[in-house]
Amino acid sequence: MLSSLSMLDMVYLVIGALGIGFSKSGFPGVSMLHVIVFALVFGTKESTGVLLPMLVIGDFCAIKFFGRKADWSHVRKLLPPTLLGIVMGWLLMGRLNEDAFRLLVGTIIMVLTGIQVLRLWRPESFDGVPHTPWFAIVLGLLAGMTTMLANAAGPVVALYLVAVNMPKWELIGSSAWLFLVLNLIKLPLSFNLGLIHLESLVVDAMFAPAIPIGMLAGRWLVSRVPQRWFNSILLAFTAIAAARLLGWI
Repeated sequence: MLSSLSMLDMVYLVIGALGIGFSKSGFPGVSMLHVIVFALVFGTKESTGVLLPMLVIGDFCAIKFFGRKADWSHVRKLLPPTLLGIVMGWLLMGRLNEDAFRLLVGTIIMVLTGIQVLRLWRPESFDGVPHTPWFAIVLGLLAGMTTMLANAAGPVVALYLVAVNMPKWELIGSSAWLFLVLNLIKLPLSFNLGLIHLESLVVDAMFAPAIPIGMLAGRWLVSRVPQRWFNSILLAFTAIAAARLLGWI
């Protein structure tokens, strides 16, 4: 696998690894960058096995930098439905039409992003909705399925955490702990599917050092962005990610 990489492929993978660190520092919509880059180099399905161990490394780095600010009440709300979504995604993997799934997820994320933009303009329109049990259940299931099938749950989780008005540092810390748990659970499932193997781990070891560099860059930026701008940037990245899933860009 490593020997077949061209110089351009290696440049792509460095960019993707930097993107992992950047997304883990508080811009989860950027996660579509490394999903797309790794899929470009390795193919959509094979790339999930290469990407997952690098995401785990990014999660541990995020815990080191941001983990003390987590809001555990929302992590506990999201975790059960997200775990169920992971199991559903694992069962579907290899059976689901990839194009149809990408279209479905992209549509859902775009609709949710539109709702969040409306909520920023008219906060009273959705008072109480993000705090209802069904909201966490629906987004948790969607996050679990998207993280198992495409390592692309960052925008979904971000939508939930922004919707409940979580301050940015708590949002980053909560996301870090949630994704560490989820990605560790996904590891044996990906091994079972044959997506993680010795060759993929060699690629991970080569490009993983770029992850903390991207995280430090993201940490520098997020500390200088006010809360309202932070939420707006997060939603913009999420919309871009959804547009990419839909094939619009």
